[in-house]
Amino acid sequence: MEQTALFSRLGVALAIGLLVGLERGWSKRTEEDHQRAAGFRTFALSGLLGGVAGLVSLDAGGIFLGMSFLAYAAAFTAFHWLEATADQDLSVTSVIAGLLTFLLGALAILGDINLAIASAVAMTVLLALREQLHRWVAALTWKEISSVLTLLAMTFLLLPVLPDRTIDPWNALNPHEVWLLTILIATVSFAGYVAVRLFGDRLGIVLAALAGGLASSTATTLALARMARAEHSPTRLLSAGILLAGTVMLARVAAVTLLLNPPLFGLVAPPLAAAGTVLLLAAGLLTTRSTQDGQASLSIDNPLAIATALRMGGLIAVVMLGTAYLLQAVGSAGVVAIAALSGLVDADALTISMARLGGGALALPTAGWAVLVGVAVNTVSKAVLTLAAGGARIALPVALASLAALAAGLLAAVVPYW
Repeated sequence: MEQTALFSRLGVALAIGLLVGLERGWSKRTEEDHQRAAGFRTFALSGLLGGVAGLVSLDAGGIFLGMSFLAYAAAFTAFHWLEATADQDLSVTSVIAGLLTFLLGALAILGDINLAIASAVAMTVLLALREQLHRWVAALTWKEISSVLTLLAMTFLLLPVLPDRTIDPWNALNPHEVWLLTILIATVSFAGYVAVRLFGDRLGIVLAALAGGLASSTATTLALARMARAEHSPTRLLSAGILLAGTVMLARVAAVTLLLNPPLFGLVAPPLAAAGTVLLLAAGLLTTRSTQDGQASLSIDNPLAIATALRMGGLIAVVMLGTAYLLQAVGSAGVVAIAALSGLVDADALTISMARLGGGALALPTAGWAVLVGVAVNTVSKAVLTLAAGGARIALPVALASLAALAAGLLAAVVPYW
């Protein structure tokens, strides 16, 4: 290894120690000097020590590095044991951080320097977010934790053994792919679910609608519409929230098509953008005209619950099979028909199915129209749900904005054919 590269790698080893030491020193800044086992300088030296040990081991062999690590671990742990005994502190975090700092310093010399840097940054972030992480864990319910753990177990145990090939007569259903897509959409939805849990009650209807749109725009629509039944409810702001949730749904459809089928995204993006712009403008107008404040407390099912994930996977499979069957039986008209029916229930399963089939078993324009028809039906169904759950006062702005959005989307869809 050239001398310049060695100095560079040693500098990275020292920087890793300085980064971790900065966080550790700041977190213990209220303690007096010589009253803590390790602070800013100790962690900085730990990273450099790991780098030097790795450098020497290039000539002395791996045994030297192993013995150096054991000696460092024994000394570091012993001093922390003395500190813990004096302070009655049972935390082992700093010990793990010190050992990891040494190893990352060695990795900066012997291995992938970018991996060493990334690992150091990840460790420092975890250390710095101690209080926030503890609060987040305390806010979780056992139902949520067990759902995530069960889904992870099913993913890593079941996914590898699922057949990665089509198993139906129409060559449409791939169990491995269906489950992988189910995990994808459930994970994206879980981000919205967490946002609702953490921020929905505090930041009000707008933030709750945006986050709820990620988790379930239909559930968000129902929750906000029901709030309109209360006396003195801010109906304009609630209508704006419903339109924002619909906008997020359109953005989610666009993101899924871009991720799974970029050519299909090129077809559906202009209509989705036109409709989304109208909904967003209408929501902004309603928000500015609202003179009342409101707070939203949304109760949305955990999208990582096994029952929810299985329903999503089953719906994706049904749409895939139905599309393939109708395509052979009656042609592309049948695909658009099943898209309309699917839109009454959910836009995600339809989008995923069309993204998988578009350009292959199904012509790309037909897949594009199917996605747009499903989204249109889903948008109209939200206006109907708003009327049923919240009444005419909240439903009228939603219906008018939805019709204007559909008109804008239709115009953007047919312009290329003129």
